[in-house]
This record gives sequence, C-alpha cells and structure tokens, in this order.
Amino acid sequence: MASAALIGVLWLGGCATEDYVNKHVATVQSQVSDVQAHVQQQDSQLAQLDQATRDAMTRAEQAGKLAEGKFLYEAVLSDDSVKFPVNGAQLSPEAQTRLNELVQKLKSDNKNVYLEIQGHTDSTGTDAWNRQLGEQRAEAVRLYMNQQGVPLNRMATISYGDSAPVAPNTTREGRAQNRRVVVIVMA
Repeated sequence: MASAALIGVLWLGGCATEDYVNKHVATVQSQVSDVQAHVQQQDSQLAQLDQATRDAMTRAEQAGKLAEGKFLYEAVLSDDSVKFPVNGAQLSPEAQTRLNELVQKLKSDNKNVYLEIQGHTDSTGTDAWNRQLGEQRAEAVRLYMNQQGVPLNRMATISYGDSAPVAPNTTREGRAQNRRVVVIVMA
C-alpha cells in the first residue's frame, strides 16, 4: 500500500512537471514565432531597401555617363513665371516661352549637344511621389522641346525628387523655388 501511494505521488508529480514544461514550451514557442515574424518583416524591408539602392545606383550611373560630356551651360526653369504648381507637371505659357528661347539658341549654335533634363520637387509628399513628380516635370519639358524640333535621342530625363533643394523647404517661397526643371547642355 505504501508503495502504491509512493507511485501515485511520483506519478502526480510527473504530471505536474509535464504540465509545467508544456506551458513553458508553449510560451517559448510563441516567442520564437514572434521573432520569426519580426525577422521576416525585416527581411522584406531589407529587400525593399536593396531595390531602392539598385535604382539609385542605376540613376547615378546614368548621370555619370551624362557627366562624361563637356558641360556647356544650363537653363533653369525656376523663376517666378515658370515654377511648377504643387503636385503638377504642366508647363505654363511662360515656361513654354523660355523653352522656345532655349530651342532657338540650340538651333542657332548649330552644335551637336546633349541635354540632361533634371526634374526637382519640394519636400511635400513621399520620396516615391517626389521622384515620380520630378520625372513627370522633366518629361513634360523633354516632350515640349521635341515638339519644337529637338531630337529625342539628344535628351535624357532624370528625377532628383526633393533631394537637391536650392532653397529651404520650410517656407512657401522656398518650396516654390524647389519646384523646378534644370536643363543641362553638354557638348
């Protein structure tokens, strides 16, 4: 009888220990699952950053190729009459007039030149939106200049988004100055 009681106590103790272990293992497994989910989230973010890095490197390589040409001069569409509207890429009549003057100068110089058309934005909006908007602004200038007779194969566009401000983005006037397109003329 004593041995039966001893076996019962040991068996109950074993059950209590097994329950205790099962509870702690479940807790640890839950923590491991949480860590794995966090690692997967970090991996996803790293993949996005890696793609953004590759995109930036491609843009930098393209800019480097363009920079190999000899810089002649630049035309900036950023004075009060030709600034781009917030979230807009439309060319104002004043901007078209300035571009017409540039096209006439290019034609009268009669040189084989290459144009890099840089789109810029202010700092409002996300980085992705600003890159897209800068590209739209540069492309609007490129297409207009093509309509005026400049060959498309002599022009390339690049968007700097809000990464190269010429004025502080803390004021309305500064943000307006940063909404611009720069045309680099190279030999």
